[in-house]
Amino acid sequence: MPYINLKTTKTLTPENCDKIKTAFGKAIECFPGKTEAWLMVGIEDGVKLWFKGDDSKDTAIVDVELLGSVSKDGSEKMTVEVCNILQNELGISPDRIYVKYKDYADWGWNNMNF
Repeated sequence: MPYINLKTTKTLTPENCDKIKTAFGKAIECFPGKTEAWLMVGIEDGVKLWFKGDDSKDTAIVDVELLGSVSKDGSEKMTVEVCNILQNELGISPDRIYVKYKDYADWGWNNMNF
């Protein structure tokens, strides 16, 4: 039950969104047992973000949320993947990207909790 939400200053095309969604689907496998089969992805583009008080360069923040615990190894690998995806697809420098992780003990779906 992973969820990845991207917020970026860039305005994205449908093609950008599809490529990012697909790449996130592969990257989530950095966490054992997580696959695209249960992944939900949100993309918010054209948002106003300041980083270090500066909004002159493209910036992104990515929230990665998981059912169960977030492993240090998995999050380190995932950060590299996310930064590579956003740099390659959108030209956003990794030093303008934050990646946050959150784990949950309970996650609801289809009238029940896992």
